[in-house]
Amino acid sequence: MSRPGLHDLRRFAVARSLFPATALDLALQRFGFVQADPIRAPARAQDLTMRHRVIDYRAGDLERHYAALGVEEDFFINYGFVTADVYALMHPRRMVPAWPPPGKTRSERLLAFVRERGTVHPRDAQERFAHGTVTNYWGGSSNATTHLLDALHYRGLLRVAGRRSGIRVYAPVDRTPLSLGAAEVRARVDALIDVVVRIYAPLPRPSLSMTVSRLRYAVPQWQKELKAGLRRAHERLGRDRVDGVDWFWSADEDPRQGVPDEAVRLLSPFDPVVWDRRRFELLWGWAYRFEAYTPVPKRKLGYYALPLLWRDRVIGWANVSQGQGELRADLGFIEPGRPSNRHFKRALDDELARMRTFLASREERSRGASL
Repeated sequence: MSRPGLHDLRRFAVARSLFPATALDLALQRFGFVQADPIRAPARAQDLTMRHRVIDYRAGDLERHYAALGVEEDFFINYGFVTADVYALMHPRRMVPAWPPPGKTRSERLLAFVRERGTVHPRDAQERFAHGTVTNYWGGSSNATTHLLDALHYRGLLRVAGRRSGIRVYAPVDRTPLSLGAAEVRARVDALIDVVVRIYAPLPRPSLSMTVSRLRYAVPQWQKELKAGLRRAHERLGRDRVDGVDWFWSADEDPRQGVPDEAVRLLSPFDPVVWDRRRFELLWGWAYRFEAYTPVPKRKLGYYALPLLWRDRVIGWANVSQGQGELRADLGFIEPGRPSNRHFKRALDDELARMRTFLASREERSRGASL
């Protein structure tokens, strides 16, 4: 039996991730984790990701149906939405070091407040507690009470019950402390690595190592166990060496079986197909960069360029905007440029029509709010 080539891996990467559209809850279960991002250009990353995998998906559906889906907002390798099964693998988190004073006292009071209220909007907590400001991750200033709510959420003492006008609303979590043996810890680490592989395979060896290392955000209490988990993954996963690079995927998959469809798709910058920039360059031979935080004069692709996938090739990008019912897509292409055949034109027109439908509910709500 022939060994896979790079063209097989390309087709495999696209076909396994862009599975036939299904129900929202089933698509979430298939992934286990969907990365979120607050930028909306033209829609949030989680919505742009799910629209390709969910039947009749509309922008905002994940937030609208959140309470009924049995998912949680939380950190995995990034912040996003995890299924109940994945959430259970990560918690309870044990933070080292524990709360230093005065954070411990403040956190205990804030937690008691949330438990008393049942659900709390950050504005309500700020009215009750005047904790001032703190320096945030980006070096700016953030509300200290909101920062503390986020910390309680990360520790698993609070959960996101939903959102109100896009702002997280928190609820308490009742959790019995667990004492896990070494074998159970290894099993949980292996299961979390399998989730990573399920979402992002096929993965070149450096990308597998990088992504597994990012599980330190999911399970900081087991950070020292991740290297051993990676070694076990090397042994149990499917693998082959292609063009001098070791690639990994789930042992029950065959990378020679991928058959992408004929569609054009505009992908989120954080879509599993394109998320790993190292893999992107290996598979498609050019460098895609997310430039929302790049100074305008240094941008090459645009503020929120969506990778443009046709069949099994990422051949360019599009910056998409919508206003007054009109969709605008500014396209760019790598060499040798835009395909000129009618099959591509028809597929691109179909994708832009799908994008209009996907965004329609948001546009309608915006018009209604302005009346």
